[in-house]
Amino acid sequence: MHSKPALLIAASGSLALAACGSGETETPAEVTAADAAPAFPADLVQVGDGYPESGDPCVRVGESEATVDFLDDSADLVACPTREDAAALGGRNVGVIDSYHLVSVPRSSPMGEAVPMEMPVRETAAPKLKDPIRSPGGMETQCLARVNEMTGGNVIGSRRIDEAESGVMIYVNVDGAEAPWQCFGSRDGVISEVYYGGDEGAL
Repeated sequence: MHSKPALLIAASGSLALAACGSGETETPAEVTAADAAPAFPADLVQVGDGYPESGDPCVRVGESEATVDFLDDSADLVACPTREDAAALGGRNVGVIDSYHLVSVPRSSPMGEAVPMEMPVRETAAPKLKDPIRSPGGMETQCLARVNEMTGGNVIGSRRIDEAESGVMIYVNVDGAEAPWQCFGSRDGVISEVYYGGDEGAL
């Protein structure tokens, strides 16, 4: 005789549990969607897939109409989805576009790229001539050019070259000159004097 009330109680409990379980619950997918970053602004040009490392929430942005006033040759312009992400970069906040925070990060900072250092230009010495006197570009060539310039282009050619411990003397024939012109210099091919070897009054 007591079995019917027991069945009724059990049925009521099952209905109550079913009613409690019918409430809407937030699925993991919905939670992920709610926490996802806002859509990247169409006005920004994304460069890379994360900043400063690949996969990070912030990204470097390039030049566009929206960023032209914020770009700096010495800094990276970075867009972050949250204020906290922007603050972590240690740069300077320059604006907000569609919920994304723009930060100018100097390249000398730990977060920025290293500023390329200018390497000093190493001066290379001119190749040493096998014969500093007679080789092309040597003392004889320079002497002919100097005399040719001083005589208005009337050089005929070298007459002779005298070498001594004190230095080198090169004699140059010049059209119309009664005596040769002379170039004196060191044995390593450096000219120190250029002059006419005859009576200068006859020039």
